[in-house]
Formats: sequence, C-alpha cells, structure tokens
Amino acid sequence: MTQAPTADRFARGVIAILRGVAPDEVLAVAQALLRAGIGVIEVPMNSPRPLDSIARLAAAHGEQALVGAGTVLTPEDVDAVADAGARLVLAPNFDAAVVRRAKARGLWAMPGVATPSEGFAALAAGADGLKLFPGEMLGPPVLKAWRAVFPRDVPLYAVGGVGADNLGAYRAAGAVGAGVGSSLYTPGLEPDEIERRARILLAAWGPV
Repeated sequence: MTQAPTADRFARGVIAILRGVAPDEVLAVAQALLRAGIGVIEVPMNSPRPLDSIARLAAAHGEQALVGAGTVLTPEDVDAVADAGARLVLAPNFDAAVVRRAKARGLWAMPGVATPSEGFAALAAGADGLKLFPGEMLGPPVLKAWRAVFPRDVPLYAVGGVGADNLGAYRAAGAVGAGVGSSLYTPGLEPDEIERRARILLAAWGPV
C-alpha cells in the first residue's frame, strides 16, 4: 500500500483549491490533479455538500493525496471535516479556537493571516503554517519581509490571486507553497483542461 503523505511532505508546492466543486465531479477532478502531480486538494466549506466531497476524496485518494478543508470557520466545522476524513484545515482568518480544535483532532492547521501580529498569535495557538491572505494584496515583497522575522521552520504560503505568472516570485520570496483557485479550477471545467493547467502551474513553481 502506498504510504499517505504526511504534513511535512505536504508543506511544499501547489495546493489545489476546488471552490465550488460538487461531489459528483470531485473524483474526476482529483484524478486529473494527481496525474499532473498535484497531491494537496482543498475543498472549501462554501462549496456544494463539501463534507460529501471530502469523504469521497479521503476514501478514494487518501493514500495518494492530502485532503484538506478550506474556509473552516468554527471548531464545529473542524469536527465535521475531521470526521469526513480531512487531514488539514485552512481558513481565511485566524481563530485560536479553530486552530486548537484542529490540533486536538490531529489535523494540520493553516490559518489565514495578514499581519505579523496575527501570524505570531497563530503560531502561539499551535498553527503549523501561515497562509498569507489575500496574497495579491500582500505580495512577494511582504512575504520576503515576513520570512526575515518568522522562524525559518515556519512554512509560509501565498493564497489569493496566485497563478502561473507570479508563483515563481512568491517562491523566490520564501513561500514554501501556494494555494491556487480559479486559475486552476472552476466548476464544470473538463478534467483534461484542469490537468493542463496543473502542469503549467507546477512548471512555474519548479522542482520541489
């Protein structure tokens, strides 16, 4: 049996954000992403029946992919996604209660932060990585400045407005990964096109 990816292996490269994905298409989308080489898949909680999609992903691809839940806003959401099979929790904001519940459930926690104060508070609460959000507002110069003051072992990610044209700049600034949404996936997009876009993004990111 293939060993499931672990948190330390996860914290590199492109994270696929499937905002709006429906349960009946999620497996075909995941297969396209895996063929291309993306192994971290996030289902935002404001998608249709997200717990169903997460459960299907975890059952079908939990050994090959790290299945995550995004837009997780409450401790109750954490419990729901953990029970569905998610192994990482992402949010657009930092809420200490959400981070603490994620860690209590054995999940990898990545809250969204927009200031160093938020970032250090999130780490104090137990966050495993920091999601600079929105990335397009903060930009590579801010990420580079953060990299100089946060501990070197803290993974920093860019999410929001990230695509093939700026992935390299974020990586050069010190990001270990980036979440990519609409430039990779939109509801109804054919799997072949998703795979093509994924390969372009991975080439822009470079070797992991």
